Parts: sequence; C-alpha cells; structure tokens
Amino acid sequence: MRNPMNGYGPYNIYSYFVGTNPPTSWNPSPKSPKIHQHALLSPFTFVVGDVTIRENSFVAPFVSIRADEGTPFYIGRNTNLQDGVILHGLKDKYVEKNNQTFSIYIGNEVSCAHGSLIHGPSLLEDNVFIGFKAIVYNARVGEGSFISSAAVVTGGVTLKPKSFVPPGAYIDTQTKADSLKEVPKTEEEFAKEVQRVNQEFPSAYSLLLGKTRCSCGLAC
Repeated sequence: MRNPMNGYGPYNIYSYFVGTNPPTSWNPSPKSPKIHQHALLSPFTFVVGDVTIRENSFVAPFVSIRADEGTPFYIGRNTNLQDGVILHGLKDKYVEKNNQTFSIYIGNEVSCAHGSLIHGPSLLEDNVFIGFKAIVYNARVGEGSFISSAAVVTGGVTLKPKSFVPPGAYIDTQTKADSLKEVPKTEEEFAKEVQRVNQEFPSAYSLLLGKTRCSCGLAC
C-alpha cells in the first residue's frame, strides 16, 4: 500500500487488539487486560480478558493471548513471547502460585520462542525457555528449565528446576519428567543470550514506533 500522505514508501499502521473477554455462561464478567506502560505490544497482537503483563515484557507480532475461557493469565517482568505464540486455557482448570489461582502463570525472564503454545492450566517459573513450536499443556515447569524445539510437556507433570527436555520429546508422565537431565551449559548460555536480546526490544521498538500507551493497553 502506498503512503496516502505523500504517495511514496510504505504506509504503516500500528494496530493491535486489546479488550475485555466476551461474557459467557462460565465467565459472565468482562475484564480488561492490565498491561504495564513499559511493556511492548507489537502490531497485530491480540489480548483479551483478565491478563496481567508486567514491565519490560515483549509481545511480538501475531501473538494471541486469549483469557476468554481459562482465566486469569499472568506474565511477569522481562518476559518475551515471540512471533506466533499462543496462550489459551481450559475453563475451571487452575494452577496455584503465591496463594492465588491462575489458568496460566508465566514468571520473570521467560522466553517463549516462535510458534510455541502455552495452554492452561500451566505454570512456567522464572528463567524458563520454551523452544520453537514446543507445547506446554497441563504442566508445571520448574525454574531455569529448557524445553527444546517441538517438544511436548503435558499430563499434569511437574518438571524439577533446570530440567532439560530434548528436541521432539513427549513428556506426559511424572516418571519421564523425573528422569530428565539438567540443562547443558550450551543451552543455558543460549537461553541467557535470547533473554539479553529480547529485553532490549520494548524500549527499542517503542522509539521506532513512536509509541506511548496507557496501562489499559490502548495507544495514546
């Protein structure tokens, strides 16, 4: 599309959807997302319902955060949800954290790589890395764990801290979860570098997009 202002160059529209969940029989009260003013929602992201996103978290393009069935969702500080990540949850299914219940709880400095799916009830502790197209559903993932590309963690399992899930592995029993090895040094360093890079994006993209936004998530 040509820029209608001058006829030259691309015409960019900074656009995303942030709104209340639709009222339903199981979730009749609409609630709005609570998004820190120093978090970054990229263009073409979708966020509805009782969602909390803390400071300096980066939500990349085409991320869907849909707290319309399972609810609420919590996303901590310095966390990145990369392109195409999906968050959704089952109604009336919860995890507990800090004496509160959540459909999805994602801690601080968590990386969810491109195309991964986090489906509630699920809990990701701090410093977790979720690889490309990996799936976490009905599981608790211990601090510092690394789930490799295309792996699946499900079945109500709990991963102990610093668990390493190999590429393509299917962890659906506690026996499998308990047998996992510790994260290798190479993958640990990779996860730290992903964190370092993504923590710069909220401020950098805010400057690029000329964006200011209030805590409700709407552009001002």
